[in-house]
Amino acid sequence: MDPALLKERELFKKRALATPTVEKKKNDTKSDSIRDEKKKSKVSSSSGSKLDLNTYKTASGSSQYRFGVLAKIVKHMRVRHQEGDSHPLTLEEILDETNQLDVGSKVKQWLQTEALQNNPKIEVTVDGKFTFKATYKLKDRKSLLKLLKQQDLKGLGGIYLDDVMESLPHAEKALKTLQNQNEIIFVARPLDKKKVLFYNDRTASMPIDEEFQKLWRSVAVDAMDDEKIDEYLEKQGIRSMQDHGPKKPMVPLKRKKAAQRKKQFKRPRDNEHLADVLENYEDNTLTQKGQYST
Repeated sequence: MDPALLKERELFKKRALATPTVEKKKNDTKSDSIRDEKKKSKVSSSSGSKLDLNTYKTASGSSQYRFGVLAKIVKHMRVRHQEGDSHPLTLEEILDETNQLDVGSKVKQWLQTEALQNNPKIEVTVDGKFTFKATYKLKDRKSLLKLLKQQDLKGLGGIYLDDVMESLPHAEKALKTLQNQNEIIFVARPLDKKKVLFYNDRTASMPIDEEFQKLWRSVAVDAMDDEKIDEYLEKQGIRSMQDHGPKKPMVPLKRKKAAQRKKQFKRPRDNEHLADVLENYEDNTLTQKGQYST
């Protein structure tokens, strides 16, 4: 070969080796497509999980959503009863007033047939409507005062203020009026600080000497039970009361009358009243036995 061509060829090789080159592989397109698919799947799974979390609370079949609807209904029925709206409502009217018309058919059926009928705070009328079932049936302050009088006469004590606030429409106004008239008394329980409402029977009030009140209040019996109090009273020569409840009357035993007892003793024994009529058949039976034997 021509030596000039060989030199050019060697120079060309040197230049080619000196300049860097980047070659794309055939699998680059495939790897890019796989990466794109993975990204799409990740995005779709993350969006799907977000949708599931958002729709879980509003899903018609979830128990949390069901009981949330029920709790909202009971709270609304209590509030409208306290405001004086005691007329019954249908399920559609209740859902309309509580802004829950988007409830599914399954939840509606559950509310209509199970939840509202078995709820202790909801009462079902004859025509299938629903009202709030309060602890006491109270309409105004006169009915409240009548209930407190009955509790006092029967010895049942007072009633919780929370039950009155729940049962009586416009309870705060009625209680304020009765308190100004000195018809009721509030007593706070020492354990849970709950307020109890009592009827103030002014006929039973009597003046008590201040010295006696001071002596009564100076005696501390918080750390003493009934047995220790009884022992202390016995040591002081005072007998404590026993059997606080009313005793049942003894039922008298029924005694037989004297005439009936005489008749029992006069009854005949061993057929003595037929002594003249009886006959002896022993001889006849013996002769008959002898005939059969021969």
